Amino acid sequence: MTQLPLRAQLASALGRSAATLSRMTGRGDGSVIGGRVGLLLEPDLLRKLARDRKLALVSATNGKTTTTRLITSALLELGEVATNAFGANMPAGHVSALSQHKRAPYGVLEVDEKYLPEVLDTTGAGVVCLMNLSRDQMDRAAEIWLLAQKWRRALSGKPTHVIANCDDPLVTWGASTAAKVTWVAGGQRWKEDSWCCPECGGPLDRKDADWACRECTFHRPEPQWVVDDDAAIDPRGQRWLLDIQLPGQANRSNAVMALAVAEAFGMPVEQALPRLREVTSVAGRYTTVERDGRHARLLLAKNPAGWLEAFDVADPQLPIILSVNAQGPDGRDTSWLWDVDYRILRGRPVFVTGQRRLDLALRLDVAEVPFTLCESFNEALAMQPPGRVDVIANYTAFQQIRSEFGRAV
Repeated sequence: MTQLPLRAQLASALGRSAATLSRMTGRGDGSVIGGRVGLLLEPDLLRKLARDRKLALVSATNGKTTTTRLITSALLELGEVATNAFGANMPAGHVSALSQHKRAPYGVLEVDEKYLPEVLDTTGAGVVCLMNLSRDQMDRAAEIWLLAQKWRRALSGKPTHVIANCDDPLVTWGASTAAKVTWVAGGQRWKEDSWCCPECGGPLDRKDADWACRECTFHRPEPQWVVDDDAAIDPRGQRWLLDIQLPGQANRSNAVMALAVAEAFGMPVEQALPRLREVTSVAGRYTTVERDGRHARLLLAKNPAGWLEAFDVADPQLPIILSVNAQGPDGRDTSWLWDVDYRILRGRPVFVTGQRRLDLALRLDVAEVPFTLCESFNEALAMQPPGRVDVIANYTAFQQIRSEFGRAV
């Protein structure tokens, strides 16, 4: 790799020092402050750090942290990989990740949907993975149609190879201006944000996995990769069992996206798939923590689509603790709770906590789901009998629970 200019070297070194100090003093993992310090000293640091590396950018509303981890695990077979493993997915986090692994020839960066155009333009990444778009943090992010439009403009005219989920019409529209697209039939359980054609506004007709606009030529492309229940079908028609350790259909979809990205880097499935099977949890997701004989499995859900996938993973035979906050990283608008169908929880013990527990309690009451209101997560956990319990929490609530258990990963 080309050596960094002296100013960039200094900025990178001071950023790493700031990150280390942050970790040592218990203020955080340093993945944001290190990048901020580096960018303050050298505003073009991300571009300089990205130069000469083979980069993949991963963006979506849901699943990008997990898919980033899966891709990274696969590419480690080829050599050292720089990645923002804990989800710091804006430019400061990208600078930190690349600075911490300054000699890594490969990089896999999770990117916030809103920042994808800027990060793609700055890094010149050769591969972009696009998985899904749905409503999320409406008080911060734009309408998802506008995000897809920004993706289209960012990809137009660039030589980037895009791996895209063709089952999501918005993702398909956003990716369709790219020079090269590998289409993956990754599935789309949450369809409430994509009943209208993003090209003309007409209605989308759906039949099974297929979809097409009734009023223009926009339609689902033919996929090269397919998720078929517990297997992946590759572009050559070969079927691969997805016996990964991460639970749920959404993670099998994430795994196929990761396999398609790995192949774009020249790695065959038989080499990549064993690496994916090694991943057991991602930044605390799916981890089971224990206290006083109670084994709590942690599930993250940040928006209606995410709650749908969490319900798919949760064990219907177990009690469940739900925790919702509305801090900055969550978005302060909790109206999205009314888009989640909580009736699936009827018949099981439900415990509600978090800063916005009253908002969630009202939603459950309207859905006729009996629940117990708790002042804190500790109180909710203490009310469980010894044994297993599932926990679904949104972002800051999830991180608070992780912190109580030593941020298990």
